[in-house]
Amino acid sequence: MSSSKRRREMYSEETRAALLEAATALFAERGYAGTSLENVASKSQVTRGAVYHHFNNKQALLEAVLGEQESQAVEKIMASAMATADPWEAAMNAVEAFLDRCCDPDYGRLVWLEGPIALGWDRFRECEERYFLGLVEQFVRALVDAGYVESTGLESTLRFIFWILGGAGLTLAETEEEDRPRVRNEWAALIRRSLGSLLVK
Repeated sequence: MSSSKRRREMYSEETRAALLEAATALFAERGYAGTSLENVASKSQVTRGAVYHHFNNKQALLEAVLGEQESQAVEKIMASAMATADPWEAAMNAVEAFLDRCCDPDYGRLVWLEGPIALGWDRFRECEERYFLGLVEQFVRALVDAGYVESTGLESTLRFIFWILGGAGLTLAETEEEDRPRVRNEWAALIRRSLGSLLVK
């Protein structure tokens, strides 16, 4: 690869990263409806054409922002879970890390408030399932393999946990910032009790 091509690719990657950073800040501050591609281009100090070079439209840009937010969330969740070898404690660590992430005001607004409105319910659900349903399945299967949870009705169990976590995320996003730590701890206790009821006696 020529040095000029490498420079172009590096510039393209840097431009895309700058656009995502600007869009994340603007969508979190103004909301999806209150942000235009011109706003993103101006904040990134690039032309509108540069925005369209990387993203077909504003929805595609938001999806990329959400993808970045969710990838970061998954990374934090997995790092927390790997602090222990016990599948149950790993799952509980993952829940705690997820709730911590949901307390972040930018993540909460972008994922749980702006995402469903901007993408529509079906598309938003597809995005969430892509990032988190498989993650939930990974933890649940580890619990099944370790004898903590029965394999009967596994698909329903996965959906049950997936929607509980989604409810927690939405609730925290809608909660006033000063009340968020209390509500987060209440949900942590409720989720722990709910999941504890699935354990083999």
